[in-house]
Amino acid sequence: MASLRNANPRLKNYFKENYIPQVCEALLCGILVTCPEDPLRYLEGMIMVIIKSGLQNLLWDMCITPSMKPNIRRLSETYLEQLFELDDQLMTPELMIKACSFYTGHLVKTHFCTWRDIARTNENVILAEKMNRAVTCYNFRLQKSVFHHWHSYMEDQKEKLKNMLLRIQQIIYCHKLTIILTKWRNTARHKSKKKEDELILKHELQLKKWKNRLILKRAAAEESNFPERSSSEVSLVDETLKCDISLLPERAILQIFFYLSLKDVIICGQVNHAWMLMTQLNSLWNAIDFSSVKNVIPDKYIVSTLQRWRLNVLSVSKYAHYNYLNLQELNVSGCPTFTDESMRHISEGCPGVLCLNLSNTTITNRMMRLLPRHFHNLQNLSLAYCRRFTDKGLQYLNLGNGCHKLIYLDLSGCTQISVQGFRYIANSCTGIMHLTINDMPTLTDNCVKALVEKCSRITSLVFTGAPHISDCTFRALSACKLRKIRFEGNKRVTDASFKFIDKNYPNLSHIYMADCKGITDSSLRSLSPLKQLTVLNLANCQFLDGPASIRIRELNLSNCVRLSDASVMKLSERCPNLNYLSLRNCEHLTAQGIGYIVNIFSLVSIDLSGTDISNEGLNVLSRHKKLKELSVSECYRITDDGIQVRSLRSSVKELRLKFFFFSQ
Repeated sequence: MASLRNANPRLKNYFKENYIPQVCEALLCGILVTCPEDPLRYLEGMIMVIIKSGLQNLLWDMCITPSMKPNIRRLSETYLEQLFELDDQLMTPELMIKACSFYTGHLVKTHFCTWRDIARTNENVILAEKMNRAVTCYNFRLQKSVFHHWHSYMEDQKEKLKNMLLRIQQIIYCHKLTIILTKWRNTARHKSKKKEDELILKHELQLKKWKNRLILKRAAAEESNFPERSSSEVSLVDETLKCDISLLPERAILQIFFYLSLKDVIICGQVNHAWMLMTQLNSLWNAIDFSSVKNVIPDKYIVSTLQRWRLNVLSVSKYAHYNYLNLQELNVSGCPTFTDESMRHISEGCPGVLCLNLSNTTITNRMMRLLPRHFHNLQNLSLAYCRRFTDKGLQYLNLGNGCHKLIYLDLSGCTQISVQGFRYIANSCTGIMHLTINDMPTLTDNCVKALVEKCSRITSLVFTGAPHISDCTFRALSACKLRKIRFEGNKRVTDASFKFIDKNYPNLSHIYMADCKGITDSSLRSLSPLKQLTVLNLANCQFLDGPASIRIRELNLSNCVRLSDASVMKLSERCPNLNYLSLRNCEHLTAQGIGYIVNIFSLVSIDLSGTDISNEGLNVLSRHKKLKELSVSECYRITDDGIQVRSLRSSVKELRLKFFFFSQ
């Protein structure tokens, strides 16, 4: 049977239903691939395998050993359908799909190549157009940015010009006002001076007229030899009333009565009605000092006086009672009758006190409690040598509104204050600028550290009689902007402190370090960078050279016994702007050193007391033209001949000399 294409359809169905082509294909593929020695037994065995697995699971490579199966893929289910011509068509779906895929791919490739060629043709033109648009856009943005910056610059210039014009107008206006005020002031001064001159001239004329009348009356009395002189005396008294000082300007009257004590003012007020009116000028009672009469006048008269002038009193010394709303300064220093009750009356009636001096009184913690409650504007407080209060009293300073406006504080001699007490002061008085602590041997570095933790505004500091202060204090004070500092009689302050001053206190203008034995020449060299230093006191210190600073105006080197003529020579070179110089008790200073002092042309005052200079030194010193004051006490080598130097005598009106010596 070569072909079944024209066979009976029933036969074709039989072949397909019983999988005859698939069975033949599987057996044939197995024989062709495996090539068994006994093909019949192989076919028999494979037929049994096909029967067991079923015709539905038949595959074309089922009869092939797994290790020998070829890696090929069929295009159709079986090739025997075409072999026996059981399939009516030659092309299978797989071949059709493959053909369509190939055709589609070829068609897409052809169209893509055509599109690419067309795109490449127009790509350069489009790119050029885009580049031109980009360049145009970039230039526009650049111009816009430049214009924006230029506009901002011009607006700033216009604003500056406008401000400059306003400033010029203000300067012109201020200058005009200054000219007007200057002319007005000069005119007012001229009129005032003219008025005073006229008044003085009037009084001089009255006095002259009175003198002439007196002379004429005396002459007439002498000529007539009138025995009774009582009438002339009466006329003299009558004439003196015409030249009463009550006619003087109020300013002159006040200046006259300011030189009198309280007792003398009261006596003057009892002369007559005119003098009583003069003693009742309000400005005369702004400050009252009861210190000279506190043991003479009873308390009731003092109280009545204060009540009479309570609206004018600004300053009271030694006593105070009741209400004085305008009182600004109160001084009860050393008052033995000052008690807690007195302090209560003061605190309730004098809320405007700015300066309060309680030194050498017996104030207690109870009094200290009243300070922050009533004296809200207190700026100056002195508690020197008040030893009845404790640290707890200082803690009260922070009650109520506190003493936060306190600027000046004096704690001299308050040896009962501990480190905790200074910490209380720092918490309540953070605005302290001037601090004075003298005669306090219990003061230590820890006390100062506790104080400056919060009091960073201190500009002036005085520690005299505090032997336990050391270099650590200077390190602790670095947080403050010190301008004036004073240490005296301290042996623990060394050169390290001065090196620390150089780096941390550039605004120091006054330094008082008298009787500090630990200071040497190295300390003086550390002071040279201080640009604001004008006053330097290094009395009773041990060094050979003087300081080096061109801004020093006042220098005290008293009792520096190691200073010599060479030191003075260096001093004249390093400090050319000195005005005041003290070399008291510098025993090694001779006439040669005086010659170097003459080279300090700005010198006005010099103290050479206790030195070894002689008449020759005075002769050399006479060449200085600007010297106004000279002190040479206890210079026993100077004689009367030295004083009679012609140049000294010629300037004696401007030169004050103080001599205590034995003439030869």
